[in-house]
Amino acid sequence: MTDAQSPLLQVEDLHVNFDIRSGFLQRVTGKIRAVSGVSFEIEKGKAFGLVGESGCGKSTVARAVLNLQEPSHGRVRFAGQDVAALDAQGKAGFRRRVQAVFQDPYSSLNPRMKAGSIIAEPIAVHRLKPPGEIAGEVARLLDICGLPARFATLYPHEMSGGQRQRIGIARALAMGPELIVCDEAVSALDVSIQAQIINLLEELQRELGLTYLFIGHDLSVVRHLCDDVAVMYLGQIAESAPSDALFSGPSHPYTQALIDAVPNPDPDAEANRIIEPLAGEVPSPANPPPGCVFHPRCSFATPVCTRDIPPLEPIEAGHMAACWNVEAARARFAEPSNSTVLQGAEK
Repeated sequence: MTDAQSPLLQVEDLHVNFDIRSGFLQRVTGKIRAVSGVSFEIEKGKAFGLVGESGCGKSTVARAVLNLQEPSHGRVRFAGQDVAALDAQGKAGFRRRVQAVFQDPYSSLNPRMKAGSIIAEPIAVHRLKPPGEIAGEVARLLDICGLPARFATLYPHEMSGGQRQRIGIARALAMGPELIVCDEAVSALDVSIQAQIINLLEELQRELGLTYLFIGHDLSVVRHLCDDVAVMYLGQIAESAPSDALFSGPSHPYTQALIDAVPNPDPDAEANRIIEPLAGEVPSPANPPPGCVFHPRCSFATPVCTRDIPPLEPIEAGHMAACWNVEAARARFAEPSNSTVLQGAEK
């Protein structure tokens, strides 16, 4: 049993590299640095959000947490245990305690199996219930996910996207997990359905005491669901803070640009935005720029940014940012003309 005060999940200096192979002999000619030195903790019963542009390494972190991707360096600890060091029995227990809900609810479900069989399969494989009780457990899981028992007889193609995602959630809950990794779990759904799934996740968290690692790029969704948020850029964490602190006072220029990009329903607010849109594209993780990886797109870049990597340092309690010019960035966002920017990211 773990100490009640210790985090449920600890990611320590995580690095994940992928080899680049070329030529007839497929020799290694380079490396893609998908994740570079990511560290964070999630306390039991909390929701932690990981956000950033596509290709920033969010899903690779999720795969490493799920023990689906071996880290090149660093550790993932769950309930105080190094996941990579677990034996076969330990990994079986880990898989029961950590589950995932994936982005595409159609491709993540077996199209040849009915929903009841999809949910029942992990229960039977891990022998969590006697055979005679599995059907009742499936009905219970469908009910808590907002679906009637008749859905057990339907195939995935006979359901809507939101209903399929509820089946995916029910399948994850079948194992009685403590941590659920939600990898873009609502991004493939319509906005109205997104709200229903987010409300379901919140309700399940309250009732079952679940812990979430929520991977996403929709800042309004992440702010609504998550207690703490980390912003990733090119495999690194640019800023990390409690959700309210991050959105009320973003301290990294990249975080500011993400928040400023959130659509605002007030047309007059657009004229008050002074933070310029990000220029250019995300650099290649196979050839990241020297120094701060964000400096080619940053309006605050100085010579030191092109030479030295900024450390992720605390600005205030629980709030950290990796930026050499963090004070200037904070001062810009605090200007009165930027007050309207924050309205777009409200819950």
